[in-house]
Amino acid sequence: MTAAGSGVNEGSASGGRGKWKVEVDRSVCIGSGVCAGSVPEHFALRGGRSTPLHPETAPDDRLIGAADSCPVEAISVIDPMTGEVIAPVE
Repeated sequence: MTAAGSGVNEGSASGGRGKWKVEVDRSVCIGSGVCAGSVPEHFALRGGRSTPLHPETAPDDRLIGAADSCPVEAISVIDPMTGEVIAPVE
C-alpha cells in the first residue's frame, strides 16, 4: 500500500516485511550526487562521497531507483532478513 504522496510502497520488493538495509561502498562512490538529489532524505554527500542517512529504513521504492541510477553501482539495498540484494538488479 502506498502512503499518499510519499512514494513509499511497503508491499513492493520486501513483501511487506520489516526494513531494508542501505549501504554505500564509499571506495566505489564517485560523488555524482544522483542519490542525494533524488532522495535527499536518505542520502547526503559527505567528504565528496554518498552516505546513507538511515542505514536501516522502511521499504521505499525510491531507494531502488537511487541504487539503479548510481553510475558506478555503489549503492546496495538489501533485505536484512534474507540477505537478498533488492537493488541494483543485475
